[in-house]
Amino acid sequence: MAPALMSDLTYIDSLQKKNAEELAFYPSQVFEREVENFRVLLARVNGDPAGYIYHGSFGDTLRIHQACIQYDLRGQLYGAELIRHLTGMAKVNASNAISLRCGSDIEANGFWKNMGFVCERVTEGGIRRRRDINHWFLQLQPTLFPMVTTEPSNKKKDASVWAKGRKKGFTQNSFLRGKSTKEYRSAIEASVNKERE
Repeated sequence: MAPALMSDLTYIDSLQKKNAEELAFYPSQVFEREVENFRVLLARVNGDPAGYIYHGSFGDTLRIHQACIQYDLRGQLYGAELIRHLTGMAKVNASNAISLRCGSDIEANGFWKNMGFVCERVTEGGIRRRRDINHWFLQLQPTLFPMVTTEPSNKKKDASVWAKGRKKGFTQNSFLRGKSTKEYRSAIEASVNKERE
């Protein structure tokens, strides 16, 4: 396990694209910047890359933005070793916890649970996939109060409402966030539900 190098960017971008349905998308410029900031860890097998973790800056809670292991190498502890390495780095840098978000239909939810993460909450995902988002949390330091946890969602992806909305002419600027995204989702769902009545 070691920080990724600029020469690893092609591999990272390729692995991200191969797993696009499971991962949030980041442009290659983001990875260029974050490799320079030492925020991308790479797993290697016999000198060849096997997967990576892209994380945020060290603070009270360290956030994992993206984690991916090559499909043919999953289940062989490379991901677990990346997490152990990152956990050690987080402790050295005085982080109290590690958090991440994971779509409810992704197999990686089992991995995070096996690594000791707990689901602290579940939120509604975007309109395109209509899956839930599980918010995973790993406490690194003892706390005074027990954490409130919930059962992670296993809701499957359903693009039918989004597809019907697109046919009706709904389009969304991908830079919309928060309230604008919720309003867009509500408008599509209301239109599709009205059609069903």
